Amino acid sequence: MRLAVVSSDGENVDLHLGRGSTIYVYDYDESLEFVEKREIEIAGDAKHQGGKVIKTCSDCDVLICVQYGFKSKIKADDAGLKLVMDEGPVDEVLKRYIDHVEFMKNQSII
Repeated sequence: MRLAVVSSDGENVDLHLGRGSTIYVYDYDESLEFVEKREIEIAGDAKHQGGKVIKTCSDCDVLICVQYGFKSKIKADDAGLKLVMDEGPVDEVLKRYIDHVEFMKNQSII
């Protein structure tokens, strides 16, 4: 599974999707591995820039940010990208998400 986080400093998930000028990408199979940092040109005064971030993460399965708008949700759904809202230290945010996915995989449907 390829995960991306929106972060201003690589240490914290701390930005709205539309302000995500820096994306950090990780791969998770049995362990988490940093892949790369991606830069996106975001105009400071423009609205609705989440599409740029979504295109930059087209090879990812999940994109985690503090918040996203309705238009970005539609674009992400169309691109097959799952958007998740969370914030905090990157390592904690990724652990929470991975723990949740692993928990859900182990649940039996009655």
